[in-house]
Amino acid sequence: MSSYAKLDEDDKTESVFSRFLDIICCRNGQCCDCCKTVVEDNPMPEYSDQQCIVQPSPADEEDRRCSVDSRRSSAGADSRRGSSSVLSDSRRPSTPAPVIDMKPIEFWTANTNKEAVQPRTPTRRYHGEFSQFGDLNKFEPKLYEVEENQNELTDEEKIARYKLGQIHFSLQYAIAYSQLTVRIISAKDLPPPLCSDCTRHDLAHSNPYVKVSLLPDQKNSKQTTVKRKTQNPDFEESFIFDIPYKEAQRRTLLLSVQDFDKYSRHCIIGQLILPLEGLNLIKGKHMWKPLQPSTQENPALGEVLASLNYLPSAGRLNVDIIKAKQLLQTDMIRGSDPFIKIQLLQDLKLIKTKKSSTKKNTIDPVFNESFSFNVSPTLLVEHSLVISAWDYNCKGRDDFIGQIVIGKYCSGPSEMTHWNRMLHSKRSPVAQWHSLHTREECEQISPASAAVS
Repeated sequence: MSSYAKLDEDDKTESVFSRFLDIICCRNGQCCDCCKTVVEDNPMPEYSDQQCIVQPSPADEEDRRCSVDSRRSSAGADSRRGSSSVLSDSRRPSTPAPVIDMKPIEFWTANTNKEAVQPRTPTRRYHGEFSQFGDLNKFEPKLYEVEENQNELTDEEKIARYKLGQIHFSLQYAIAYSQLTVRIISAKDLPPPLCSDCTRHDLAHSNPYVKVSLLPDQKNSKQTTVKRKTQNPDFEESFIFDIPYKEAQRRTLLLSVQDFDKYSRHCIIGQLILPLEGLNLIKGKHMWKPLQPSTQENPALGEVLASLNYLPSAGRLNVDIIKAKQLLQTDMIRGSDPFIKIQLLQDLKLIKTKKSSTKKNTIDPVFNESFSFNVSPTLLVEHSLVISAWDYNCKGRDDFIGQIVIGKYCSGPSEMTHWNRMLHSKRSPVAQWHSLHTREECEQISPASAAVS
């Protein structure tokens, strides 16, 4: 064989072997250092997905052939060991190399004070269902008109519109003692009593007095003395409320001017509702304010705190009269001298009557007195208690204030709740406040009230 043929054969062998090396080194899409030719002036060559193709310069071709001969012996054994894996990898379909996002990673400290996000309220959508309400043009706007807000009227407009008179008062807060002083000075231009009231004996003048409250608390109310037969009373009375300053600013002052009537329920002439927020209570202020109509038709008769306890082993029913608050004043001159009367009934038959002591000149009496009644456990559910408040009168008949009925013939849901709580908690006292009712109201609900009247 000639030297040219031998050289041709060597070139073919070398090209096949170099292709094997290229597959082994470049099958992952990246060439190793053995087949790279570093050229400082030229940029890095591009490689395909399957193999890396190196294009050396003609000057380096001879050096490359020598380096290939030196690697034949060492790479032959490696190629035989990895030929099976290489062939299997070459048969696999080539997949593109993943693209990695090399953006810088930012880190933040955990924010523990996250702002609460309010969830969206689902909106209701109407499709064809709204047609059942009819035509919108048929709606009558007059049915949905809102009355004019009283707070938008000026004082002069209120005086001309309601014609209920005015009240003069002052406010002063003492920080050193944490006390709010409300001074009721006078009132003027109060309207005369209604002539349609046939029960009145004096229809020319009113007998006014003022009830002072700090809403929403109405149990700790104060009231002035009654001024006889006048439409322009002078009171000059001060009332002290023990209350923190911040709490006082959240309260609302209620001044209720009422007309005293000995023979029927007192009526409300007018009232003033004044929020204390925004007022400089420390500096103090004197004010004339117009009276407005009251939403309450008649003043309350007062409240009684009573406790019930039943001992089944002894067959004894204990009734504790603890105290009363804001009892209706029935005596214009002397004030009230209240006492409590307790009457026990079996069905509609009066069994026993007991009375508490009389508390002089007060509408907020404290009794703390206990009364016992012998009642058989089997007959307990047939009994009723009529608890009434009275004003003692040394010169005549005692004046009735109000009453409640607890037991079988209760006078309201509050009384029924108290009785049921006592039945389910035997041997344990159960205390509850009760609002007094008129005799007429109780007789409409409870037959036991009519049985003792």
